[in-house]
Amino acid sequence: MKTPLLILALSLPLCADQIPTKKGVGDSSEPQYSPYARRDFPTKVLFGDTHLHTEVSVDAGTMCTVGQEDAFRFARGEEITTTHGQRARLGRPLDFLVLTDHAEMYGLMPQLKAGDPEILSQKMGKRWYDMLNTGDADKTFAAAMEIVGSLSKKDPPMKADKIVRKAWQNYTALADKYNDPGRFTALIGYEYTTQGANNLHRNVVFRGDSSIANQTIPFSQFDSQNPEDLWRALDAFQKKTSAEVLAIPHNGNLSNGRMFSINKFDGTTPYDRELAELRARMEPIHEVTQIKGDSEAHPMLSPNDEFADFDTWDAANLNGTEAKTPDMIQYEYHREALKNGLALEAKLGVNPFKYGAVGGTDAHTSMAAVEEENFFGKHSGVEPEPNRWKHVVIEAPNPDFTIMGWQQAAGGYTAVWAPDNTREAIFDAMKRKETYATTGSRMIVRFFGGWEFTEKDALNRLPGAVGYEKGVPMGGDLRSAPDGKSPNFLIAAMKDPMSGNLDRVQVIKGWLDADGKTHERIYDVAVSDDRSIDDSGRCKQSVGNTVDIANATWSNSIGEPEMLVVWTDPDFDPALSTFYYVRVIEIPTPRWTAYEAKRFSVKMDDKVPMTTTERAYTSPIWYTP
Repeated sequence: MKTPLLILALSLPLCADQIPTKKGVGDSSEPQYSPYARRDFPTKVLFGDTHLHTEVSVDAGTMCTVGQEDAFRFARGEEITTTHGQRARLGRPLDFLVLTDHAEMYGLMPQLKAGDPEILSQKMGKRWYDMLNTGDADKTFAAAMEIVGSLSKKDPPMKADKIVRKAWQNYTALADKYNDPGRFTALIGYEYTTQGANNLHRNVVFRGDSSIANQTIPFSQFDSQNPEDLWRALDAFQKKTSAEVLAIPHNGNLSNGRMFSINKFDGTTPYDRELAELRARMEPIHEVTQIKGDSEAHPMLSPNDEFADFDTWDAANLNGTEAKTPDMIQYEYHREALKNGLALEAKLGVNPFKYGAVGGTDAHTSMAAVEEENFFGKHSGVEPEPNRWKHVVIEAPNPDFTIMGWQQAAGGYTAVWAPDNTREAIFDAMKRKETYATTGSRMIVRFFGGWEFTEKDALNRLPGAVGYEKGVPMGGDLRSAPDGKSPNFLIAAMKDPMSGNLDRVQVIKGWLDADGKTHERIYDVAVSDDRSIDDSGRCKQSVGNTVDIANATWSNSIGEPEMLVVWTDPDFDPALSTFYYVRVIEIPTPRWTAYEAKRFSVKMDDKVPMTTTERAYTSPIWYTP
């Protein structure tokens, strides 16, 4: 019987230089059998909240009794007790959290309520302490309103440097304690809350740990009410410490035309290149959606967009003291800011509004709880109970501008593409804008742009592998179009397993024409249920609606669980500056109000919406000639 050649070969001795080693295999430049080996691109999509308040925030602390530690515990999936004694838990843990308590009088409320001697030694501190401890509900409410009102004044109500530093250092230590690389990331941050009425608020996020963050204290509106000074302060901090920090604007929809104005803070001086560079450097991303409304688009600005009027808050500024006029709206919304950024770049050589997209809750409950069936509201005054849909959330002098409970939007979250769940990886993803916003759903979205994608690439079950090889991801740039070529885009979207199927995938395109005018166009690039896309690039057929409002249920008998497509811009002009971003729309599902009506057996007014269409907004890809 002959010895098989394979066995014979294996039995022969090898010379030392022929013996494979782990080092030799690891250093090999040859392609590997495993498609998952040596991937040097972001492979993890991580979901988190970049905007949450606890009792440490002065306004939240007048009602909320849940602290920062419980906020971290809740976000990572533990069960906690709410301010009003309910037990609560997330359906699924988050991957990361940024606690962004207000910089103004940071940490005042817990120390005030505890009777801190330094606070009680000051006239205003003693007054507030006495009012809060009378047992009289009216005096307690009056104290709360007085405290919150003091935050909008130019000067602080009391000397607070030691109070703020103590609370800040307690927080950064707590963040370090709960930061668990690979499992849960606790990024350090705070909110700069200036121009309270005409919302110019920013969340500030640090890349590093407490040893970095403790080299400063939160920059507040008592330092300056001008956001330009915040950018300068953060820029100076970076240069001094070699650390990294960024700012995230939010709720332009309540700024009454201030957030994305094409003029400086004074309202009359046009942007110059230096300021445009500073803003672009310090603010790479924008919070597009949250409880206080969605800021992606507005129906007045985008009349041909049937999905633009989503959780719209557009009656007045933040506290309802000034009515909104139509001319303000163009400087409040994400899509219009992206378009205006192209125009400013043509004049200045820099785009100050080159924003990626993120989402946050802005909950003042210590709970990042915006699942539709598990929504705990904007603040602790509107925790779940039978009549919260008609309770006041934000009271305005003019009742027409008062925000009621049912108007709260249960959103949103930030998704980042990162190689690891660490502070550094998540921060770096935000900085390069490889992020997208969702209204609360956890759908998975990939978006790549390039010049060489083919239809076969949409069949790849690893879109990241071909996407990074042939193009740039969301947040990236395309330049110098090859002769005769139009950009094409690889898009992959997969449903949240706990939410509705996908209705459609859209590409939103904006551009600046040769005359300096901006334009936009929406393309439906993938639709469900064998519906057709017409020659204009739109699907005019509705996906339908399976929601059973009375029982707060729906059926995924319509829509698709995933969509993968390669789309080429049919109207590309290589001479024009352009941006593209993806919007993914789910089929209708029950809104939080439907769940509430079912649970509490209440009948809400006909004006209260009972269904929603969850969605995701990716960061754009820009083309520059």
